[in-house]
Amino acid sequence: MDGRFDNCKALVLGAGVSGEAAAALLLSRGGSVLLMDEREECATSVCAEKTRQAGGQVLCGKADLPEEKFDVCVVSPAFPTRHPWVEACLSRGVPMVSELELGAAYWCGKILAVTGSKGKSSLVKLCADICNRAGKSASPAGNYGVPLCCLVLERPDLEWAVVEVSSFQMEHTAVFRPDIAVLLNVQPDHLDRHADMEEYRALKLKMFAGMFPGTLALLPDGLGVDNIRLPDGVEARRFGGALCRDWSFADGAVAGMDAGRHVRVKLGRSWFNNEVLGLAAAAGVAALSRAGVAAKLIEEGLEAFEPLPHRLQELGRDQRGVCYIDDSKATSLTALEAALRTVKKPVRLIAGGLLKEKEPEKVKELLTQTTKKVYLIGECAGELFRAWESGVPCVVCGALDRAVSLAVRESDAGDTVLLSPGTASFDQFKSYRERGERFTELVRAVADL
Repeated sequence: MDGRFDNCKALVLGAGVSGEAAAALLLSRGGSVLLMDEREECATSVCAEKTRQAGGQVLCGKADLPEEKFDVCVVSPAFPTRHPWVEACLSRGVPMVSELELGAAYWCGKILAVTGSKGKSSLVKLCADICNRAGKSASPAGNYGVPLCCLVLERPDLEWAVVEVSSFQMEHTAVFRPDIAVLLNVQPDHLDRHADMEEYRALKLKMFAGMFPGTLALLPDGLGVDNIRLPDGVEARRFGGALCRDWSFADGAVAGMDAGRHVRVKLGRSWFNNEVLGLAAAAGVAALSRAGVAAKLIEEGLEAFEPLPHRLQELGRDQRGVCYIDDSKATSLTALEAALRTVKKPVRLIAGGLLKEKEPEKVKELLTQTTKKVYLIGECAGELFRAWESGVPCVVCGALDRAVSLAVRESDAGDTVLLSPGTASFDQFKSYRERGERFTELVRAVADL
């Protein structure tokens, strides 16, 4: 355990769950805390009240940063590096850390960390679920699950923290030392926050920079990460398809070597048994094997895995045999591509929203191979129509309710109605969750599941 944040006079930016968790841990270590948030409504939030009850101060609303001197500033992921409060701290020389780094400094168990552009949460849930099935106590943490600071305070005796690590968290993380670290993939994402792909990629790779000799780094095969420089003594292993030399997914199974042992795990009817998710399964099997979980228990855990909501979640089939799938979490075109490669064809696709990328044409060929018709919603509906309509029939619906109604009415037996927007949700919804929940409500009402 690293006690470098003991007895600190701390500023915590962001009165959400990660900010409140950071404040609670700092206060428990003898420090004083000022929790700040620019949203005035946060003053009466549960997180703010918990911080006050623990002995911290709370300041919410548009305000200048206090002139007083702080020993450390803990930055919540929602705060971009160009935020005026962050810039003010940097100009004063206040050390900046993430809640992730703060929690890791006091975590006494082991860490299995997962980063990447897509699929992180599902892999974190899988690894935590299987560890617990195998008698190795674990909890999801970080960007999915609870803040790592919460685990330190509430479940310090756990053997494993299975931590989802985002690029936002790594902006202010300098010291992070996972025992097992997985990079699932690197695809265009969050470029509205990061300067370019080079910066985004560097933040993903930063997760490996503090690893100790004897720890394990799992990297995707053939995805432009061959020149990653790892700390001396860190073991690097690749995962990928049939041709991958270390951990491969092929013919419905994952195979590889760990500590001289040959491991083979059948995926059977698992949610991961397809060409897209099978690569994530390869990473998961490799990580769990290193964590000491037997192949039979991994196999059983894969079979029992229940996917998270809004991630290729099958809602049901109507009397005609039409399947309805909620993939609202697909907020990029790359995620949309993955969904089209995974679900049963032919597809009636509902897509659109707030487009984050500049080349929607890149999915056009795949649409022509998989999709009967596209029902377009949201701000970018017109742009997607122009990009795709020469390859696949498209209709601009505008709102989700019209898209669902039309897709249900036009579907034939054996079709899959798929919500996989390929875009952010913020033009019409508060989050991808709200979008997925609305889709579920509409489908159940219109399709009579």
